[in-house]
Amino acid sequence: MDLENTDISMVKYDSNGLVPAIVQEENGQVLMLAYMNEESLRKTIETGYTWFYSRSRKKLWNKGETSGNKQKVLDLYYDCDGDTLLVRVHQTGVACHTGTYSCFSGRKIGDDSKGLAVVPNEPQRSLASIMDELYNVIQDRQLNPKAGSYTNYLFDKGQDKILKKIGEEAAETIIASKNGAEEEVTYEMADLWYHCLVLLAFHHISPEQIFAELVGRRKGEEYHKFTGKTGIRPDM
Repeated sequence: MDLENTDISMVKYDSNGLVPAIVQEENGQVLMLAYMNEESLRKTIETGYTWFYSRSRKKLWNKGETSGNKQKVLDLYYDCDGDTLLVRVHQTGVACHTGTYSCFSGRKIGDDSKGLAVVPNEPQRSLASIMDELYNVIQDRQLNPKAGSYTNYLFDKGQDKILKKIGEEAAETIIASKNGAEEEVTYEMADLWYHCLVLLAFHHISPEQIFAELVGRRKGEEYHKFTGKTGIRPDM
């Protein structure tokens, strides 16, 4: 962008001289929220990469300067009131300092039978968080291809190849189970789950959507009361 010919007078800063900036990947996924002041906004426009203002350190910071997880700016928008920015970027690597692709990955506030429930972080990592992290890596390969990546090989070959691999891994899991080989079942099941995550990324379906579907089944929602495709509940 041409800094000299870019009008930013419509941006309204708060009493601290800051404006919140929502950062969004080019595929539409929200990555993070940070704050800009006028100087960091100008540096973002000038360099073509995101710069923010750290409220805790009281200084400017360039996203990815030390980690390499840079954000190349594609577009800058301001909202109807001019007090919020939307920054569309091409993300290299992960966006969150915790190692997840998005700062919102795996941090959904859900509801249970008692209403809104915020589940505190457990010292031991959950299966959901591990699946989400792996999905983020797969999604990053999809958006930022890497030479020699097996994941990119699958995406390059397309849907038929991904489906063929899922079929192969499912068959190998079945054989391992029939043979009573628990170690092989573990290995083949891991392969199967990985390829299933690749298929989810191919369809732009997040693991959270699968988790939500499973939660609905656990609750026994009407659609999932073992009716199957026919709509008739079989004898149990």
